[in-house]
Amino acid sequence: MIKGLLKKDLYNLASYKVSLIIVILFCSLAMIGTDAIYWSSIVIGIIVGMISLSTFNYDEISKANKYILTLPPTRKEIVLEKYVLAICSMILGGLFGFGLTLLVGSLLNYLRPDDFVDISLDTLVSTSVGGMFGVALIQAIQIPSIFKWGAEKGRIQMFVIILFLALLISGIGFALDKMGSSLDIESLERIFNDFGLILLLLLSFLMYFISYKISYKIYKAKEV
Repeated sequence: MIKGLLKKDLYNLASYKVSLIIVILFCSLAMIGTDAIYWSSIVIGIIVGMISLSTFNYDEISKANKYILTLPPTRKEIVLEKYVLAICSMILGGLFGFGLTLLVGSLLNYLRPDDFVDISLDTLVSTSVGGMFGVALIQAIQIPSIFKWGAEKGRIQMFVIILFLALLISGIGFALDKMGSSLDIESLERIFNDFGLILLLLLSFLMYFISYKISYKIYKAKEV
C-alpha cells in the first residue's frame, strides 16, 4: 500500500522537475567558483530534501486523504509513507548536492585552469552529510506540525523555524567572534571527524522515529 502512496506523491512532484532543475543549476553556478563552494552542496541538498513536504499541500487541496482512507491504506501507512518519502528525498538531496558540486567544480577547472577551484573530498563529504542532518532535523520538526495544523500553517512554521535557526547560528557566530573564535567549514569538518557518520545516522534515525510516533498519534486522533 505504501508503494501506491509513493507513486501518487511522486506523480504530484513531477510538476516541480523543470523549476527544480533551474534553481539547482542556478545555485551551482552562483556558488561554485567562489569561497562558498562547499555551501552549494548544503543548499542543493536542502532544496531537494525539503521538496517532499510540498506533497502535503497537494493532499490538502485535493482532499486526497478522505478518499485514501476509504481504500485499504491505513492511517499508519499514510504517515509512514510521508516519512519514507522525506528520508529518500533527504538522502537524494545530499547525494545530488555532493555529485553536482563535484561535477560542476571539475568542469569549471577544466574550462578555466587558470582559475582553479580546490575541492577537498573530505570537506565536501562533511558538508553534504551536515546538510543532510540539517534537512532531517527540519523534516522531523515540520512533519508533525503539518499533520497537526495543515500545510499552510506548516509552511509558515517552517519559515519561522528557518529564521530561528538562522538567528541562532548568527548569534553563535557573533558570540564565538567576540570570544576570538569562529565557526566555518573547517569547523564542520572537525565536528564530523570527531563524532563520525555513525553518530549522525543514529541521531537522524532517533529524530525520525520520535517524529513519526508523534505524527501518527496526531493523525490517528484527527478527523479528516
